[in-house]
Amino acid sequence: MDAERRNDDEQTARWNGRAGHAWVDLQQVLDGMFRPLEDLLVDAVSAEGAEHVLDVGCGTGGTTLAVARRLGPAGHCVGVDISGPLVDTARERAEREGAPASFVRADAQEHLFEPAAFDTVISRFGVMFFDDPVRAFTNLRSAARDDAALRFVVWRDPGENPFMTTAQRAAAPLLPSLPVRGPDEPGQFAFADPDKVRRILAESGWADIDIRPVDVVCALPEKDLVRYFTRLGPLGMALPEVDEETRARVVETVRAAFGPFVHGAEVRFTAACWTVGARALAAKLS
Repeated sequence: MDAERRNDDEQTARWNGRAGHAWVDLQQVLDGMFRPLEDLLVDAVSAEGAEHVLDVGCGTGGTTLAVARRLGPAGHCVGVDISGPLVDTARERAEREGAPASFVRADAQEHLFEPAAFDTVISRFGVMFFDDPVRAFTNLRSAARDDAALRFVVWRDPGENPFMTTAQRAAAPLLPSLPVRGPDEPGQFAFADPDKVRRILAESGWADIDIRPVDVVCALPEKDLVRYFTRLGPLGMALPEVDEETRARVVETVRAAFGPFVHGAEVRFTAACWTVGARALAAKLS
């Protein structure tokens, strides 16, 4: 339990501090980069005929708002995230748009959602950070109606996602203290093993589990590449602590390592992901 509490405190501090503010600053870049995956979830919501949707780990609200637009005034999408800076940004965006969306700053693992409030639960890269995934998905099941749909996207193995590991691999010789997370720890690739995902969902009240690979081409402007890799991930957390000479060497080295992904004014890479679907198992009558 102490380890779980440490992870929870670590995630809260990170996403309400440097990491959260970095995602706010890079909101437009990240929204554009991950739009193909956002589109997958929006289409899935439409196919379900959903009206009341929960977006887990909503970040700055890009997917939440895209779903809300698709639902129209007859529906509503709620985004939940642990980060105050991200939720504040999402609320501001929803207010500007007048979108049928609202946002809750909370840990989705623990938050007391209204029971059976949602007919669909979605997430784009927002469910890999729970310290107790079974407890988290059990909590999400309680927020879902019987037979509600669960649809989320997570990363496959890091070996299949070289773009996502380039910065850390290139910087490691210059920054030997960069943290390295184990495969079973919360983090970006925590759901890379489909058998692990299937077990978590089955143990937390979800059935008809369907896990499929998807490879999606994503892109960002080359002019934003350095800002991207110096602000996000383990490198983004480490760089503010080093001296200017070391920072310059790291930036030069890492930028060169991204060379294979640069195509003129655009940076392109393939996001190797799992699309995961399931249904909320109906509660047994006693």
